[in-house]
Amino acid sequence: MVQTLSYADTGAFSGLLTDYLAQKPELAPFYHRWPALENFTAQIEEKRAAYSPEARQRLVEALRAQYATGEVPAAVAANLELLEKDTAFTVTTGHQLNLLTGPLYFVYKIVSAIKLSRELKARFPQYDFVPVYWMATEDHDFAEINHFSLFGKTYQWDAAGTGGPVGRLPLAGLEEQLLSQLPPEVPSLFRDAYAGAPTLAAATQRLADGLFGQYGLVTLDADRPDLKQALVPVLEQEIQHQTSNAAVQATNARLTAAGYKPQVYSRPLNLFFLTDNGLRERLEPDANGADCVEVTVRNTARCHSQAELLELARQQPARFSPNVVLRPLYQEILLPNLAYIGGGAEVAYWFQLKDVFAAFGVPFPIVLPRNSALYVSRANASKLKKLGLSTTDIFRPLPELKKQVGAALGQEEISLKEQQEALAATFQQVQDLAQRLDASLVRTVAAEAQKAAAGLAGLEKRLSKAAETKHETAYAQLAAIKEKLFPGGGLQERTDNVLNVLINNPGFIEQLLGALEPLALNFAVIEEE
Repeated sequence: MVQTLSYADTGAFSGLLTDYLAQKPELAPFYHRWPALENFTAQIEEKRAAYSPEARQRLVEALRAQYATGEVPAAVAANLELLEKDTAFTVTTGHQLNLLTGPLYFVYKIVSAIKLSRELKARFPQYDFVPVYWMATEDHDFAEINHFSLFGKTYQWDAAGTGGPVGRLPLAGLEEQLLSQLPPEVPSLFRDAYAGAPTLAAATQRLADGLFGQYGLVTLDADRPDLKQALVPVLEQEIQHQTSNAAVQATNARLTAAGYKPQVYSRPLNLFFLTDNGLRERLEPDANGADCVEVTVRNTARCHSQAELLELARQQPARFSPNVVLRPLYQEILLPNLAYIGGGAEVAYWFQLKDVFAAFGVPFPIVLPRNSALYVSRANASKLKKLGLSTTDIFRPLPELKKQVGAALGQEEISLKEQQEALAATFQQVQDLAQRLDASLVRTVAAEAQKAAAGLAGLEKRLSKAAETKHETAYAQLAAIKEKLFPGGGLQERTDNVLNVLINNPGFIEQLLGALEPLALNFAVIEEE
């Protein structure tokens, strides 16, 4: 069973995202085309005209090399064949290399991409559409990805040698620190993906293949020298003119004027440099305008002239890594992509990038918020029903829910408001009498009035507590369900791992494919089948 809510009604999403979904005109300048099926006709034509045969050949050859080291799922192999044709396009989502998929929304992102690819094929049968998972292998923030939560317990991996692209990390210590600690009911797929894998990128690809390979999901690791060749023109322009920062700063000013806060910080030079020892370091142009770009390695800065960097970019582009501002551009250069599917924060930072794409002459994709969902197990749905609540009621604050449950259980709502008003009126009469007879007694009367009001308020609290105690079991159960579905007060999808569901419901991904509708642009509440 699936019910839906607007994103605004959940109270869990940013104003920018809910305004985008409401198609507020203030945001129209920051995206290209609204995510609706009819708008993909123009998007296909624009991308087809801009995407060269050379770019397609480079992509397919790199993917075949990437997939050459293992068994390729049949549906993935079929999609690799399709990508050779100029009538094939991609729908892309990207994500960090979280251990064992990380939070649930990783799965929702990929299901959104698979489902939208199917919808596009049904609408445009003359074309083919391939779902792509862009692995953020060049990210260097290991602390964001080295843990995940399963049944309320956090599992963590402390790897050595971090500070460079996480996709290149070997898996030393992962078995002892994490995999061997997992509950026995965890499906073997989640262990086998990491067993013997040379790097975190290779393991993540295996896991993605295991979970989504049957649906044709193509996983791309763009941290490859053959793909970085496509980045050379961008590197040249960025090193010489710092094009992206100028474009983002202009957009940020307009976003701020429209009442929205920019999501990501743009640097003067939006590139990292990959050092000989595997670290990912910033490039910092000289603040005084000198012909010097600093690369800091282990707290030691070395100056490179612009000419030196340009030569290095042309000869060894793999030494450069785009940051959050240029990574989306790199993605759209490599792929015949039509739409990018991301979370609310990603939508916000894509809105900072439209002018960057224009400056480099690359088509801006349709930006689609990923599907979001709350999964309610059969047991929890039954408990809510017994409490007189629906699965959409649970989004309301706990005090409101307790009132609703109390009313359903016949609990009296205790209020001594009328008595307080009557008491105040009585003391006002006494105070008026004191004023007439002896004004010095007015303060005494006021003090007694305050004391009586406080006593009545205390009685109200005690009576309310007594009424609540009659149903304390039901309220405790309500609080437990609320915490289960909204861990720490946040959305379930931002904390729980897919294993929290998959262990008890092996058909969960199939259920998601049936329940989620990417272009419906609403929040889904999914009850276990």
